[in-house]
Amino acid sequence: MTATPLPFQEQLRQRTLTYGTRLCLGLDPRLDAYRDVAHLREHTLDVLEACAGLVACVKPQLAFYEVLGPSGYPLLQEVCALARTLGLPVLLDGKRGDIGSTAQAYAQAWLSGPHAGSALTINAYLGWETLTPFVEVARAHGGGVFVLVRTSNPGSADLQQSGVAEKVAAQVAQLGQEEDGDLSCVGAVVGATHPEELEHFRALMPKATLLLPGLGAQGARASDLAPAFLPGGVGAVVSASRGIQYVQGLDVRASMEAARNFRNELNAALTT
Repeated sequence: MTATPLPFQEQLRQRTLTYGTRLCLGLDPRLDAYRDVAHLREHTLDVLEACAGLVACVKPQLAFYEVLGPSGYPLLQEVCALARTLGLPVLLDGKRGDIGSTAQAYAQAWLSGPHAGSALTINAYLGWETLTPFVEVARAHGGGVFVLVRTSNPGSADLQQSGVAEKVAAQVAQLGQEEDGDLSCVGAVVGATHPEELEHFRALMPKATLLLPGLGAQGARASDLAPAFLPGGVGAVVSASRGIQYVQGLDVRASMEAARNFRNELNAALTT
C-alpha cells in the first residue's frame, strides 16, 4: 500500500529541521550563458545535484523553461524528477492568476498530474475568486500555493503600498484559518529586500509559510531575515537564484559553496 505523501508545507518543515536549512535553490537557466540547450541542461542538473543537501526546496522559474520552446518542458520535467529523487520539494515560480476555467486549467497544469504535491506562486490581481481553483487543487493534491503579497522588485511599491499588500495578506490569513494545523497550504511571497516589513507581514499571516526572494543578486542579507520565521526556525524559506547558479560563471563547485554560505548565514541569523 502506497503511503500518502506529506503536504508540501510539511515536507518543507521536515526538510528544514532534518537538514538544518532554510534556503531555496532557484534554478533560472539563461540560454545566453551556454553553448546550446544541451549544455544548459547539463549544468542546471549538475547544480541541482550538487546543492541538494544544502537546500530545503528547489524553485524553477517557469519563464526560463518556456523561453526554450519545445525543449523547455522536457527539461523542466527532468528538473522536477531529479529534485524528487533527491528528496527536494518543488516550488514552481509561475505567478499564475486568472478567472474561471482558465484559472482551473492553470491549477491543474501545475498542481496536479506530473507536478502533484508541488507548490506554485500565484497572484490575486484579478480578485479573490482567482485564488479558489489554485487553493482547491493544492489542498486536493497535497500541494501548496504562495500568493504574491509584497514582492522583491523595486517597482513593487507602484501597486503594493497604501494598504494593498495588507489586503492580500488578510485574504491569505483567512484562507489559512480554514485549515487545521499550524501551517496552511496557502503561503505568501514577501520579498527579502524589505526586511523592515517582515515582522509586520509575519504577524498578519501567522499560519502562512513565507517565501522570501531576493537573497544574493537582488541585495537582501540573510542577517536581516529572522523576523520572518516562526518559533523553531520554521515557516519561511529564502530563495537565491543567480547568486547560486551563476555565482562564478558556470563553476558548479562555486555554486555549491555559495549555497553552503547562504545556508550557514541564515542559520546564524536565527541564533543571534
